[in-house]
Amino acid sequence: MTPTFYKPEQVKQLYIERAALVADAAKRYREQANVAPSVQDKFRIAAFGIDCQVGFINPEASLYVPGAVLDTERTIAWIYKNLGKITGLFFSLDTHRMFQIFHPAWWIDSDGNHPPPFTPITYDDVRAGTWTAVSHPHEALEYTKKLEANGKYVLTIWPYHTLLGGLSHALVPALMEAAMFHAIARQHQTHFETKGTHSLTENYSVMSPEVRDLGGKTVGTFNTPFFKMLMEYDRVYVFGQAKSHCVLSTLRDLQREVEAIDPSLLQKIWILEDAMSPVPAPPLDPLPAALNFPALADEALREFARAGMRVVRTTDNL
Repeated sequence: MTPTFYKPEQVKQLYIERAALVADAAKRYREQANVAPSVQDKFRIAAFGIDCQVGFINPEASLYVPGAVLDTERTIAWIYKNLGKITGLFFSLDTHRMFQIFHPAWWIDSDGNHPPPFTPITYDDVRAGTWTAVSHPHEALEYTKKLEANGKYVLTIWPYHTLLGGLSHALVPALMEAAMFHAIARQHQTHFETKGTHSLTENYSVMSPEVRDLGGKTVGTFNTPFFKMLMEYDRVYVFGQAKSHCVLSTLRDLQREVEAIDPSLLQKIWILEDAMSPVPAPPLDPLPAALNFPALADEALREFARAGMRVVRTTDNL
């Protein structure tokens, strides 16, 4: 069932969510279709959307992920189609400010210039003085070293994005309306989980930052309460942006934590592969393997499937 107020072309549009309109339509649908509240579900399904925000999905945003609009259209259609089976909706919100270690304002070269977006900054670059942190220089040097030691990424300078208080931070309006419709129809509150607020570390994963301690101080920990909240469900569908970064890192954290508890529980995690897209590789020649984001994402999904997660599409039956 797709409500009459929703049109796929709205995914690209920015507008104030029509809360009263959506709530009234959802109430009518609940009564006419005799929709049961989520609390009555015997098999509980969570839909977990990672960073489905204007900053990644709107084509005019600074960190737009190509393919994200169609991903979101498929996601919204999937939510409306499976409204009566999805118990709860969960969304992470990438949450930043101007001065963070991956934003241009954090770094300067010898002439006082900030790095342009998508500049890779390595430990050797910082140690040689090619780039200098304007704040917490010792921790910034340690950060690049630890990040590279993790073997997943080098520090990449991103455009200013999903800034707290700004429009790019919000959930895409059409998806927000789908969440509100589900909340009223199934009588279940949508859950929002913020991440990425600490200035000294990246937080691709919803579950934990890329580096957890600097200068002998903790800058982040594993998000145990949210992990437990998700794993209470019988099945967790994962979608969102970007496939190569926040989705990939979150799934890796989930895999690591679940395997430490009971590897068989990985079968709870279902990945909607057609509801996510990778960050394009930067235009570098030669292209370092660590920056070939689409290839990294595709290989990661194959690894997750081998580990026991399910990789499916939005057109598959729940």
